[in-house]
Amino acid sequence: MRLATFVDEGTPTVGVVDADGLVFAHHEAPPMADLLAADDLITGLGPPSAPVALQDVQLLAPVPRPGKVLAVGRNYAQHAAEMPPDMVGAASSFPIVFNKQTTAVTGPFDPIRMPAVSDHVDYEGELGVVIGRRARSVPAVAAFDVVAGYLVADDVSVRDWQRRSPTFTLGKSFDTHCPLGPWITTCDEAGDPAALRVCTYVNGDKRQDGSCADMIHDIGRLIEVISTATTLEPGDVILTGTPAGVGAGREPPEWLRPGDVVRVEIEGLGAIENPVVAPS
Repeated sequence: MRLATFVDEGTPTVGVVDADGLVFAHHEAPPMADLLAADDLITGLGPPSAPVALQDVQLLAPVPRPGKVLAVGRNYAQHAAEMPPDMVGAASSFPIVFNKQTTAVTGPFDPIRMPAVSDHVDYEGELGVVIGRRARSVPAVAAFDVVAGYLVADDVSVRDWQRRSPTFTLGKSFDTHCPLGPWITTCDEAGDPAALRVCTYVNGDKRQDGSCADMIHDIGRLIEVISTATTLEPGDVILTGTPAGVGAGREPPEWLRPGDVVRVEIEGLGAIENPVVAPS
């Protein structure tokens, strides 16, 4: 199942997207995070309305304001190797987890706004994991029991601000710098997440092409470590790291500019596409 949040008659509404590109609104469904926590997803959705063509609706981030967005650094060896040592350093034997403030979350086709204070803006295409059950101290072998599904993400990064603090938080949390979507693909439909590929394009030029099988710390390990320290709740999003090919890893670095278009695709999950715009 593909679960989306979209604007219907001016109101954010949960919908189901079918294989033919039609969206069925479920007006009786609760907000997405509450729906994911329901004992029975189908019952929680309630009756559908008449379908609307996908191209005729405005998709929002599937969980418009997650309780937490937790991201993982240096989770692909080649990406760790391409980065300047003063920015990221080597890959780590323990997951490096930081947070993106939830006010950074934006829709799958909304603009990425350049900040007025920097022009060192970079893309990071990533697989996002959406939590579906309240989880604390979950062992890796049971981790997928708490996963609702997956989505496509861009961990947009302001690199000079990222350098200024070892926590990364400010450089990762500018408004509009966490596009998510286009929907949540539930686990039964997504299949094995390790079989997925993450591809990022800038103005049609492929910059990243990586396999989720190459993660240093797989999803089970990430959930085990994170849930040991903090309770995960329905609607929380874990960004699992980015493969090689980011702008900061190029020589010279290639930063995003107003007028660029960034597209992140994950086969089977869909794509997000965000224009880069000037500061407001």
